[in-house]
Amino acid sequence: MDHFDDLVDRGFGTLRGNATADRLFYTASELGDWSLIWHLLGVARGLGPAGIESTVRQSVALGAESALVNGAIKSLFRRRRPVPDVERPHRLRTPLTSSFPSGHASSAFLAAGLLSDRSRLEPVYYALAVIVASSRIHVRIHHASDVVAGAALGAVLARAARRSWPLGRWA
Repeated sequence: MDHFDDLVDRGFGTLRGNATADRLFYTASELGDWSLIWHLLGVARGLGPAGIESTVRQSVALGAESALVNGAIKSLFRRRRPVPDVERPHRLRTPLTSSFPSGHASSAFLAAGLLSDRSRLEPVYYALAVIVASSRIHVRIHHASDVVAGAALGAVLARAARRSWPLGRWA
């Protein structure tokens, strides 16, 4: 796993210091804090044909995901976060919890899975999820394996949420 993490980190190293890449990934990382981007997109989607039920389902699922990942699962692991070797070009909140798994990645893929339910914007939602999740590698808050595990967990949670709460339940 260390070899995989090092290989991916070296790949992102070629982008670090690029003003455009830094701005994109630091912004994405900040928008992922507290699932802000996902709640905003959920509200926007709820204003359309998907209705308020999709917004409520997403917010409830994101709350449960946060409690599960940031509370229960992270407390089982004591993985250290990567240490930046240079000063960060932009301000960034540094979490105090374990690095494994990435909560940004799990919430991103949970949200993308729910937002894309009955939506033609599925590729857009997943592209945003990839950017938010990978931003955590770029800003050196997570190892690549943390992000992969978080994304997989988020995808599983999205599938479970869609099965247990299909849209139209309130109709």
